[in-house]
Amino acid sequence: MSGLERRLTALVGRDRVTTAKTDRLLYGFDAGRGRFLPEAVVYAESAEEVAAVMRLAGELKVPVVPRGAGSGLTGGALAVHGGIILSLARMNRILEIDTENLLAVVQPGVVTAELQARVEKLGLFYPPDPASKEFSTLGGNVAECAGGPRCVKYGSTRDYVLGLEVVTPAGEIIHTGGRTLKNVVGFDLTRLFVGCEGTLGIATEITLRLLPKPEAKKTMLLFFSSIDGAAESVSAIIGARIIPATLEFMDRATLACLRGRTEIDLPEDCGAALIIEVDGRREWLDGEVARVMAVVAGRDVIGSVVAETAEESERIWQMRRAVSPAVRAQAPDRFNEDIVVPRSKIPQMIRRLEALSAESGIPIVNFGHAGDGNIHVYILTDLCEAGMEARVDALIEQVFAAAVELRGSISGEHGVGLAKARYLAMELSPETIAYMRTLKRALDPDDILNPGKIFLRGPDDE
Repeated sequence: MSGLERRLTALVGRDRVTTAKTDRLLYGFDAGRGRFLPEAVVYAESAEEVAAVMRLAGELKVPVVPRGAGSGLTGGALAVHGGIILSLARMNRILEIDTENLLAVVQPGVVTAELQARVEKLGLFYPPDPASKEFSTLGGNVAECAGGPRCVKYGSTRDYVLGLEVVTPAGEIIHTGGRTLKNVVGFDLTRLFVGCEGTLGIATEITLRLLPKPEAKKTMLLFFSSIDGAAESVSAIIGARIIPATLEFMDRATLACLRGRTEIDLPEDCGAALIIEVDGRREWLDGEVARVMAVVAGRDVIGSVVAETAEESERIWQMRRAVSPAVRAQAPDRFNEDIVVPRSKIPQMIRRLEALSAESGIPIVNFGHAGDGNIHVYILTDLCEAGMEARVDALIEQVFAAAVELRGSISGEHGVGLAKARYLAMELSPETIAYMRTLKRALDPDDILNPGKIFLRGPDDE
């Protein structure tokens, strides 16, 4: 045993520490492109164990990277400076569902879809629904402030976190927020930790707000001859005070990838498509569908499908879920970036992306959450081609620059992590970044907790 392994084993037991290379390889990657080997993997089962590991890491000056399912796309759970991967996957219990106060208390390793299924059996609803919800964990959702299609109506993870139990970089256990909707005592530390990507603390218990489950929902699929018509329809729907539960879009390139891979016929002249879902009281839904159809009339609509059954609705969503595998089949390599622009700027952003694709000779496919302006930009390429990696890097920077120019953001729900750290200054001022770094240094002066994420390491961090 190495000295580190021996000390960790003393804390949590031999069966929950591994330094075997085969095990470390399994924790050396996530859903993105990075590969970094940790020195050890620890499987924690309590907040006290997490705290003990952090105290030991502080003593030895060894980095600690908290990890859930490893489903992130920006390298947030990678040990870029070696050290310890601290897996929270075994802390996977739903501790409480309070039907009177509409809240749930969970450990960070609970899979998102598992909580949703449990509360829906009780007539309740946990809205955040990242695409990875069938395997991503709630601790990771909190760390990244995960979103999903329902953000347009219901908001993202930060809107549902009432309180947290957090282990600090110093190995202390603190509590933030509480079980009430109103709580203004002291600083809002809960919001500080949500979205910090595990750089300021590790959530070991999460108190979540729940809603009553909507009685029913209805799904529509609309085809447009142009992306402008689709984007104008999005703005017009919101402007008419209709807030759908989901409002998804797919551009022409995405639809081309889907042709022949879905049961739904896609018109050849289709330039964009919207999936719109409304929910609420059953007797209201037909009226909401009629209102949506009236708003989009005359905006380049060339076809529509309105689901009348759960099976028809599922067929529409199967088409949306087929996008990623359909796109993946188009090229050996792909880069999945997520940007955000104001809803009204979606046509400008799509046209800019089409121009960048033409200028670079690299295919770009776009789809995402039109209701909140979140566009998933898939760059399709073959990195075996000479010079391709440099061309892709330049293209990604141009994509981010275009989003910022339109008063958008370089990330809507994937986080910054490792992959986007070098682009942070494109969106944030030097003063803002300096303030964030001041907070990081104050809470984690030795840069023990998840180093190398969000901020590139500078001379002061060595």
